[in-house]
Amino acid sequence: MTNYCDYTCGIVPTRKTSLKSQRNRQPAAASARAPKVAAPWRLRKAGGLQVLEVIPFTKLPWLIHGFSTRVGGVSALDREKVLNLSFMEWDKRENVLENRRLLQAAVGAKDSQLIVMRQIHSDVVHPFGRGILRSAQDDGPEAKPQACKGDAAITEEAGLLVATQTADCVPILLVDPKERAVAAIHAGWRGTLARIAQKTVGRMQMEFGSKPANLLAAIGPCIGPCCYEVSADFVTKFRAQFADAESYFDEARSGEEPNPLQWMNMYPPGHQPAPKNVHLDLRKANRSQLLAVGLRDANIFVSDLCTGCRRDLFFSYRKEGAVSGRMMSVIGVR
Repeated sequence: MTNYCDYTCGIVPTRKTSLKSQRNRQPAAASARAPKVAAPWRLRKAGGLQVLEVIPFTKLPWLIHGFSTRVGGVSALDREKVLNLSFMEWDKRENVLENRRLLQAAVGAKDSQLIVMRQIHSDVVHPFGRGILRSAQDDGPEAKPQACKGDAAITEEAGLLVATQTADCVPILLVDPKERAVAAIHAGWRGTLARIAQKTVGRMQMEFGSKPANLLAAIGPCIGPCCYEVSADFVTKFRAQFADAESYFDEARSGEEPNPLQWMNMYPPGHQPAPKNVHLDLRKANRSQLLAVGLRDANIFVSDLCTGCRRDLFFSYRKEGAVSGRMMSVIGVR
């Protein structure tokens, strides 16, 4: 079952190709430059994989975390072996399960129970503990109808590893060092618009007594504003929800602005061209949400790596289409 994605909603349509032709295409040229990761992030090699970590998170001995890359793994895509971590039509189930095993070993969580929800681009937050594990929490093709659906998972239970899957959307990991509680959030544009990051913080307050000022947040690799072009009506959608929405876009044009010189463009009334697209910064939008709910600026760590630009390191639905893999961002308590 191919995961539903909203990465291309409201953008310029891409040329469709058949599954066969996409499989036979040439692999994307890897970046000639060595991966450079700005502090406080670092790229750690383990078991043939490359995993991104946030250095302040590694200072907590009870914490497990990591953001996967496409490097390593046993799945075959574009004539290379990749670490695809989601059940896709083009990949074999046994490959995905082995890739997940490799990732858990790489982050030091081989004995933890991996919690992977069926993501639906929502604002739904689920708490997990030993007593409330769903009978089918996986998102694979054999998941039962009662599989847990949502886009954020929180836990304080040792031995559980909560996860979010992305291939352009924003992965966010939260840590409460005082209460030893964690969260994994999947924030596409729909989830961002629905304030899923803020609602996850609120749920941690309810369930664990977390205080926002104590939380640490890591906003992982996602599609950057350089590559995330959306239709101008997104400006209107975000303006309706956020006072600072204009700062999320390269140009705050909704296409609804009056044009006093319309007579000069030579178009008859009712035949005006569609407004130009704009570029949306989902990282900035989610960081703003976390600040608004009470997190300290110094406790929010934002990766500047773009999944669209760095296809040597990451999967990108926007750049690769349906035949793309998924990364996984995981966090848990030892």
